[in-house]
Amino acid sequence: MMRLPIATGLLALTLATGAFAQTPAPAAKPAAAPAAPASSAKLSSASLVGDILDNPKAKAVLVKHIPEIGKDDQIEQARGMALRDLQQYAPDTLTDEMLKKIDADLAALPSN
Repeated sequence: MMRLPIATGLLALTLATGAFAQTPAPAAKPAAAPAAPASSAKLSSASLVGDILDNPKAKAVLVKHIPEIGKDDQIEQARGMALRDLQQYAPDTLTDEMLKKIDADLAALPSN
């Protein structure tokens, strides 16, 4: 598997998500109950990137471990993906060890 720097991997992600954006979405089913706000739920590498970015303390955890994420506007294209799913685009940066560290720091954040 070819390993790309995170900026290149995020560019590939942007291109991939752009292709999905052109596909019409199926009609949404009504939700049975509103989802709890992301700020009250524990965040982890399985959480959506958008939920992590929307929580200032969680975003600070990401920037602490992966400083280039804070400088790359393309990360906004990944808001609907789980952080762990981005590993395939930047496996040298988002290693299993790195995700474990991020998970530990996210778990230590207080719940709102």
